Order: sequence, then structure tokens, then C-alpha cells
Amino acid sequence: MQTRRQKVVAVLAGVLVAGAGLFAFNFGVKQFVARQGYEELQILAERKLALSEDRLNRLIEIMNDLQRRGIGTCRASHMQMLRQTALSVPVIKEIALVAADGQTDCTTLGPPGGQRTVLSSHPISDYPQMMLEVVSIGDKGENMLRIRRLPSDNAPGLALMMLGSRIFSHRSEKMSSGESDGLTRAEMQDGTLIGQNGVLRGAGEDAGFAMSLTSTSFGIEVTTTVSKLKYRDTAARLQMFGSAIFGGLIMILLAIASFVPSRQRENPIAELERALEAGEFVPYYQPIVDLVTGKLRGAEVLVRWRKPDGSTVPPALFIPLAESSGIILEMTRALMRKVCLEIGPAFAERQHLKICFNLAAQHFQDDSIVRDIRAIFGQSPVRLSQVVLELTERQPIENLAETRRLIATLQALGVRMALDDVGTGHSGLSYILKLGVDIIKIDKMFVDAIGIDRSSTTIIETLVDLAHNMRMDIVAEGVETFEQVVCLRDRGIRAAQGFVFAPPLPGTSFLQLVEATDPVHAAMPEKGILAVA
Repeated sequence: MQTRRQKVVAVLAGVLVAGAGLFAFNFGVKQFVARQGYEELQILAERKLALSEDRLNRLIEIMNDLQRRGIGTCRASHMQMLRQTALSVPVIKEIALVAADGQTDCTTLGPPGGQRTVLSSHPISDYPQMMLEVVSIGDKGENMLRIRRLPSDNAPGLALMMLGSRIFSHRSEKMSSGESDGLTRAEMQDGTLIGQNGVLRGAGEDAGFAMSLTSTSFGIEVTTTVSKLKYRDTAARLQMFGSAIFGGLIMILLAIASFVPSRQRENPIAELERALEAGEFVPYYQPIVDLVTGKLRGAEVLVRWRKPDGSTVPPALFIPLAESSGIILEMTRALMRKVCLEIGPAFAERQHLKICFNLAAQHFQDDSIVRDIRAIFGQSPVRLSQVVLELTERQPIENLAETRRLIATLQALGVRMALDDVGTGHSGLSYILKLGVDIIKIDKMFVDAIGIDRSSTTIIETLVDLAHNMRMDIVAEGVETFEQVVCLRDRGIRAAQGFVFAPPLPGTSFLQLVEATDPVHAAMPEKGILAVA
């Protein structure tokens, strides 16, 4: 009897202890989730505000430079220099000359279109001769943010304008048509909305963690909100885990210490290293087509992560981590080797076809890329003259002189060099002028705007003229409609890639396309017609 009572007491004690532990655990989970949310929010808010101030200071520097150079009339020569300035700074939407009465005389986009209404305006504290304004054009579209220099006796009234949301958004941040976990808003001192980025999941005042920071220099307030739903999901899973522990009484509490660590998320870098060793990163091929003849000119190699369960992970979810961790170097080597094995025989029979690989800024820190290219393609069926290397702009190039030297060394081997995402990344036009590349690739952003944004066509024409004058080839990316094909072809662009031709294809499908469109017994293309990727 005493033993039974002891067991009952022990069970009750275990239940009480477990219940107290469960209560403490759930309370700790809520505190942890709230603290994690505000810590992430603090970092995000400071980053958004710093980016906003940096962009505005950069625009002010540009305006001061234009004033020093005496550029401030609607003459054709001045407008051409203003257009070049706007093209070299991706965030600038328009540069305009504004009269003393506030009317717009001329802009880099041509004659002023739509009624410009100033919604809010105040002087910039450090630059009293300049005004920070929110402008609405017509009755549709997003608010524009404008920095306007007031006219004086020796300086015209200049205005730089950009989309309001671009003040704090990176190029890599894509606006989603669905829901997201965060929202950023920028407002003037009087509450006028400058722009916002993102969509917040949930509704009501308690939808998210919010934080506001104000720029003392420009008087704008940036508010970032992170959805609580994401953290509530995490809390719910942890609390369910605690409830399961409650059913096991006090003895199972001893196992929590050893079990919880195993529930922690695996190191993502270690997961990439494991996948690389297992050969889970595979090449996909984006066909590149001649817009005049319709023939295949080659392909750009894109990487996909094919997991053991058959699922495929898109590159946007792992390439940034691979680049920041340095894994991108070995990943690129492995990808090149797989490409040689997979398409080498087919390309050996079709020496006019080109195969293009994306490289990051890390590839140009030393001579390793030159050694890799020699080792991989020196004895490969894919000849060095068939290889095109694309320099991407996700990260800025730290040493332009060293990068130019390595590019020249690769070109001496017969490899061709391309500059990707021209006009949208870190480079502006400086990389085109300083790196000596053979090919420039027009970013999808400009192609998408064909027929919608008049300035996009102007930019494309400018890039085509620049490429022809510098004896470079030009390729359009992200072509999705036949109207875009016609527009690009009419403006002298010979090569393009995009879903209007084919999506990125696995190796077997791409080889079937090669055999169907370019059988070996068919006549080879004319010499002198360059096939690029």
C-alpha cells in the first residue's frame, strides 16, 4: 500500500513539476519569439534608413556635380549629358529642369508627360537651397520622390526624381503579388507617403512588430513592420513540442536537454557543402536564339539544386549564401565539369555553339579562375573558344585593375567575357568602359518595360549604340513576348534568351533541342556570325 501511495505521489509530483515546467517553457517561448522579432526588426529598420540616406546623399552629390559642370539648359547637348547621368545611376527615374514657378521645362524622358502635383515639400536641413518633395504624375502610379535645387542667379533649377519605393529597396528585392512577412514605408514629416515595399501578412493593430526611425538630415520617417504570424508559427510548434513533453512527466524532462539541440535547424552552409559533395547541384540550360535566323546560338548555364527526394530548389534560395560563404567557387568548378560531360560531345560537333557560365566577383580575386578554365576545358570536347563567362553584379568588384588583368588573360585563351545585368547593378557604365568585355547583356527589367515605359526603349537604343561603337555584341535577357522580339530585332539586337523561346532546360531536354534545331548533317553557319551566350 505504501508503495502504491509513493507511486501516486511520485506521479502527482511529476505532473505538477512537468506542468510548472510546461508553463515556464511556454512563457519563455513567447518571450523568445518577441525578442527575436524586435532584434530582427531593429537591424532591418537601421539598414533601410541607412540605405535611404545614402541614396539621397548620392543624388545630392550628382546635382552638385551637374551644377559645377554648368549643365542646366534644355539644349540637346545638355540633355544628352543628363540622360547619360540618369542611365549610370539605376535608381534615377528622371532628371528635369524646373522653372522658378515650379513648372517642368524639359526632362530626360522627353517632353513632360502628365500633370505633376507636389504632394509635400520641405527644405533639406544640410542643404537649404534644395527641397525634398513627393510628386504625383497624372492620376495613376506610385508617388515619386524628387530632390529639387532651387534656381538662382548662377544655377538653374534641377530636379532628380525616382520611384518612392526605390529609396530603400535593393535590386535583388522582388515585389511579390502575394503575401510577404514584412512591410517598409517611408513618409514625409507631414505624413505624406513616399513609398512602400512588401505586403504584411495578417490584419489589425497587432499584425506585426513595428519600428520607426527618423532621418535627422532629411526629415523622413522609415517604418518597418515584420509579420508576427511567422514567429507565431514558430511559437506554436515549440508549444506543441512542450505539450508532448508534459505527457511524459518528470522523467522525460531529463531528455529535453539532449533532444532540443537535435531539433535545431541544421547549419545551412554545412547543408550546401553536403549537397555539393553529393553532386546535387545540376546544370540547366537557357537557350540563346538568333533573332534574325531563328537558329540556336548556344545556352546560358543555370544551376539548380536537385534534392534526393526529387524536389528542385531555385537558385535564388541558395546562390546568395553560396557566394557569401565562398562555396560558389567549388560549385562553379563542379558545374563546369558536369557541363563538359553532359553536352561535350554535342558541342564538339557544333563548334559555332557557345556555352555561358555565370561568375561572381569572388572568382576574380586571384588567378584560380584562369587555372580552373585551363584545367577543365583544356582537354574537354568543349573548346575554350566556345566558352563565355558572365560577370554578374550581385556583389561589387573591389579591385577593377586586377579583374581587368584576369579578364584579359582569359580572353587570350580564347574565352569571351560578358557583363550581365547592364544598367541595373553596381556598375552603371563604368564596368563596360573599364573591364574590356566582349558582350553586354540587357537586363530583363528593360525588356519588360518595352511598350510600357518610354524611357526603356531609349535606354535599349543607347546600349545598342554603345555596344556597336565599342565593337561589342549584345544579348537581351528575359524576352517573353513576340512583340519584344520584334522591338529588339528592329533595334539591331541579334541574340536573345527568355521564355518566349524556351525555359531553362535539363540536360536531356536541351540536347534534344540541339539535335532537332541543329542536326550534325546540316550545314554549319557562316563564318563571321558570332554565337554568344
